[in-house]
Amino acid sequence: MGLLDNQNQLSYYPDNFGGSGQGDLGSYQFVTMDNIINAFLLVYVGEDKIINKVSRTDVQFHAMRAIQELSYDVFRSIKSQEIEVPPALVMPLPQDYVNYVKIVRVGSDGIERVLYPTGKTSNPFAITQGANGVYEFTDNSLTEQTSSDTLQNYQGNGTPDPDTADSFDIELDNLGRRYGLDPQHAQSNGTFFIDYLRGFIHFSSHLVGETITLKYISDGLGTDHEMVVHKFCEEACYKHIMYSVIASRSNIPEYIIQRYKKEKFAETRKAKIRLSNIKIEEFTQIVKGMGKQIK
Repeated sequence: MGLLDNQNQLSYYPDNFGGSGQGDLGSYQFVTMDNIINAFLLVYVGEDKIINKVSRTDVQFHAMRAIQELSYDVFRSIKSQEIEVPPALVMPLPQDYVNYVKIVRVGSDGIERVLYPTGKTSNPFAITQGANGVYEFTDNSLTEQTSSDTLQNYQGNGTPDPDTADSFDIELDNLGRRYGLDPQHAQSNGTFFIDYLRGFIHFSSHLVGETITLKYISDGLGTDHEMVVHKFCEEACYKHIMYSVIASRSNIPEYIIQRYKKEKFAETRKAKIRLSNIKIEEFTQIVKGMGKQIK
């Protein structure tokens, strides 16, 4: 069978979300939240079962919370977005942003170079003052603030010398010698800080026009297409729902609650190990490199 026959055959494989076509390749590894809810109601709810009766709305709520909790450190829920840094030197945080994994600058060779956060600056609230130093408040002063001097000075640093590696972050002693070099600033890729109050990532000035990629963690509840569970985590999701449902009821014996609490942690640990995706051949190659002697 030739390559063309393979490509034509791909369109006949239905995906896991009710559609078909090459745009849904790889979706078989996931289970939708609707399937999770339906299976839970069918298998775990009914006469002579732990849960005699529960509404679908309750199960849906706990299923969404399970996806959120599992997305943080178990699921492969890392998203990414790439921008070209504008003259304003800012990047808005994505709507479903929870935390960042890393921020990188992409060079002309396509290699990603990690940017490190700077903890030595911020964007404080700039208070408008009169000539005599008295604070001046207007109706919009609390919501429409001008840029602070701290932020303007940070973004107006100019291009740093690669040999000094962001020397403006390094303290000098009274003899002018560099003392106590901080490894997080011993690089010339650039720096950033996140203004969570206003929802922006601010970059150092020499990154203007550079291609920046943000890799971040989502809670997994963005769209219906994103609310899916990897099949390695399917049982862990059921245990999360089961524990949450029975823990919120008053007529369940404590030993039953503790039993499902332990099962939830056990299944979560198992799912995390499965999704760690450790390959013995790749691991062996890394270990060989660690054993190399440096002369």
